[in-house]
Amino acid sequence: MWRHPIIKLLAAIYVAWGAWSWYLDRPVRAPDGVLAPAEPLQVDVHDGESLRTAGWTLRVRAHYTISARVLGLQRYRFDALSKLIPEDLALGWGPMSDNAILNKVEISQSNRFYYWHVANFEAISREAIIAHSANTHVIPENAYVARELSRLRRGQVVTLTGDLVDAARDDGFRITTSMQRTDTGAGACEVMLVREVAVEP
Repeated sequence: MWRHPIIKLLAAIYVAWGAWSWYLDRPVRAPDGVLAPAEPLQVDVHDGESLRTAGWTLRVRAHYTISARVLGLQRYRFDALSKLIPEDLALGWGPMSDNAILNKVEISQSNRFYYWHVANFEAISREAIIAHSANTHVIPENAYVARELSRLRRGQVVTLTGDLVDAARDDGFRITTSMQRTDTGAGACEVMLVREVAVEP
């Protein structure tokens, strides 16, 4: 009989934890219009510096700044990349930061990929969706940046400043960054070492 109170307590804790997680991650009600009009700024680097972090070597490929609306975020704790990349951000700019468009686009994330679906392309073309949104693997430069990234919510407009990097783990596992915004599929995600996070009020 002693098990029943424990089960009830565990169930209550689980429900409370779920409610608190939902509250922290609840979407922001974004205003109408294009909220992030600018294209990402990328300056390619030749012979970029190499950095060491947590058993990984990072090679800088480009300096990168992006202002975008957070379309989705997915946090990871147990996969092969989680120690280096604790979360992925689906980011949208230009038409993909506008409620009028986003209300017609279904967006999801899983297994380190970002997915979108539209019933038809009357409001926006396939090419425009691809060119104005991206799944970005974010590597926090330090604990402060990690905390700021962990506080992001869907609907917010955020500016990330840092570098696009290729990453090699000490055991030989590698991940490379996309260097363009118009690619799709495996290898099309940006891998970004984030040095600064600024959220629009």
